[in-house]
Amino acid sequence: MKNTTQEANRPSHPWVDRFLEYLLIEKGLSENSLAGYTADLTTLLSFLEDRAFDLKDVSSRELTLYLMFLRTKGLQSRSLARQLSAIRGLFGFAVDEGWIKDDPSALLENPKLSRKLPEFLTRKEVASILALPDPETRLGIRDRAMLELLYAAGLRVSELVDLRVLDYDAQVGLLKVFGKGAKERLVPVHYTAQEILNMYLQATRPEFRPAEDFMFLNRSGKGLTRQGVWKLIRKYAQQAGIKRSISPHTFRHSFATHLLEGGADLRTVQILLGHADISATEIYTHVQSERLMALHKEFHPRSGL
Repeated sequence: MKNTTQEANRPSHPWVDRFLEYLLIEKGLSENSLAGYTADLTTLLSFLEDRAFDLKDVSSRELTLYLMFLRTKGLQSRSLARQLSAIRGLFGFAVDEGWIKDDPSALLENPKLSRKLPEFLTRKEVASILALPDPETRLGIRDRAMLELLYAAGLRVSELVDLRVLDYDAQVGLLKVFGKGAKERLVPVHYTAQEILNMYLQATRPEFRPAEDFMFLNRSGKGLTRQGVWKLIRKYAQQAGIKRSISPHTFRHSFATHLLEGGADLRTVQILLGHADISATEIYTHVQSERLMALHKEFHPRSGL
């Protein structure tokens, strides 16, 4: 009963709830990471509530006061950095969603911390997952088309579930994607993914008796949800014997990583992913570094000496 009461008394805010859902479904954060974000943002909400501030009215001044407050509580640099990461994530998300125009956390001092490398699948793991959906069933064909498209186009899960039938041009194999901030980009779809997607759209999708014009439908003919996609991926990952946590975003990371491994440049990957700033794409530079070292070792005239 004590825990239930604590939950009921915990400060909450619609922005925070939506942001945490995004971290779970689209980013695929672990339960421990999500619990950390929840605790940090709850602490921020309590601080603001005690001072009669609302998130939408917060400026860099209030956030600076909050960080100073945390320092007086004895928080070490790593904990402060984690708090700042949560703050930046929340307000960056609020700007992307159009809730606020300017990010009040933009001017906060950013601690120098090494960035965690993105989790991605090996080519063999991708192939094993893609081979699992049953092609003899309508759900299997839908799932195979969905997984192929996630990997072929590097989509965010929100972009995938928002796709409409007319967003795909089967004649030229191009997909129209609406990313963050309703920014439109065109992504080419390779031939293998085109084949299964064409089969699904022409022969299988009508069997779902579409009630909506979304590309991927559930059993009731309505659009798949982000939660539904996440559960399907988790199911197939388990069937493939992959022990670590896999999310829709893992396919996006795999798409970018495998492109760079194959020789694509960072700018091209940025465009295909729909990153507004190349700094967001630079988390994949470890792949380019490894490839450059391999090329140097293979082709430099003195590398074998």
